[in-house]
Amino acid sequence: MVQNFLAGSLVKIVIYYFPFSRVFQTIRYRLLASYLAVLTVILAVFGIAVRVTFVRVLNQQLNTRLETLAKGAALELEIDGADITVDNEPLVNENQAIQWFDFEGNLLDEQGDDVLMLPFNSDEILQTQTTPYPVTGLTMPVNDHDKGIFIGYVRVSESTQSLKDTLRRLDIGLGISAGIAFLLTGLSGLWLTHQAMKPIEQSFRRLQRFTSDAAHELRSPLTAIKTNAAVALKYSEGMRKTDSEKFRAIKSASTQLTALTENLLTLARTDQPTPQIPEVICLVDLFDPLVQLYQPRFDAKAIQLEAHIQDELKVLGHPIQLNRLFTNLIDNALRYTPRGGTVKVWTQQEKDFLSIHIEDTGIGIVADDLAHIFERFWQVDLARSSQAGGFGLGLAIAQSIAQNHGGDIRVTSELDKGSCFTVRLPAYADETP
Repeated sequence: MVQNFLAGSLVKIVIYYFPFSRVFQTIRYRLLASYLAVLTVILAVFGIAVRVTFVRVLNQQLNTRLETLAKGAALELEIDGADITVDNEPLVNENQAIQWFDFEGNLLDEQGDDVLMLPFNSDEILQTQTTPYPVTGLTMPVNDHDKGIFIGYVRVSESTQSLKDTLRRLDIGLGISAGIAFLLTGLSGLWLTHQAMKPIEQSFRRLQRFTSDAAHELRSPLTAIKTNAAVALKYSEGMRKTDSEKFRAIKSASTQLTALTENLLTLARTDQPTPQIPEVICLVDLFDPLVQLYQPRFDAKAIQLEAHIQDELKVLGHPIQLNRLFTNLIDNALRYTPRGGTVKVWTQQEKDFLSIHIEDTGIGIVADDLAHIFERFWQVDLARSSQAGGFGLGLAIAQSIAQNHGGDIRVTSELDKGSCFTVRLPAYADETP
């Protein structure tokens, strides 16, 4: 009864328990990134729509000017007997030009500087030239309305340099405006996401404090239950066999629940680390006591423990937390490695990071489960869970400690062949501040 009550209470407590600071920071960044991505798409679509519309309007205006100029220039082409003449009166403005052709396409006369240099082609109404200068031209057939006969062609052109300059200024203006909008939106997005997440974060932090306080308060009654069960088992004369079995079950349950509350307290401390002065830690000094501590347990299970720690490798951190990190990983390897197996611990330096590898020849992890092994209260399967006898918090605690030290934990595994956990921590050098 006591076991069920305490277990049910703990389940209700931990169901809302999460690593708040990193989770909310990640959520804020994701919200901001999504917000900026949507804004970028909107600005891009808006900018493209504005530019396309603006280009279309400018081209329509250009075509209208060319058509008007061509109609005026067509009146200058006349037929006098068998000859076709041009009454070359000034018609062009700056950046415009006119060319008159007879019905065979021979050039009769021209006016203006920005003439179209392309070969005459009566089948192309609009022609565009890019070199030696940008020009757009329009070709129109000319008829003598009095005699009703076709007498030639007129080709008018206008420089598009001013249009290109206008579009360039438009692109610069749109780019600057989009950049300013993006910057202002990013700054406002930071504030808005912070404001939006603040009440949620406060609610979760209250739940976190409640979890920590509840776990702390459970330590005393669990200790009392465990102690009384141990006393009853010690003086079991006259006790019925069934009662003795119940007391052993109570002691076992209280031991497990005590371990669970200790893990919850550890998680609470790693999620909200108290200000501590980090120390320079030599990995050899950290692992030598661990190897000595675990060697008897490995020997009892006939598992070979091999440790190869380089002398010069150092990290900056908190010894107690790092000791807990590697204790969890070594204990994890010990639990899931069968008799006669091997657990290897070795280190290497990769630029500014140190890698500590804990490799075992244990039962391994299914590939689909690798993404979940660092989640709290998650265990691979019932067989693995029963074999380990844990709560699924050891790896979560180790990952949280590694992240608090600016590192992380990576894992590779193959079912029935073993796993390798790699802890990456920033390397400490003598000049490190």
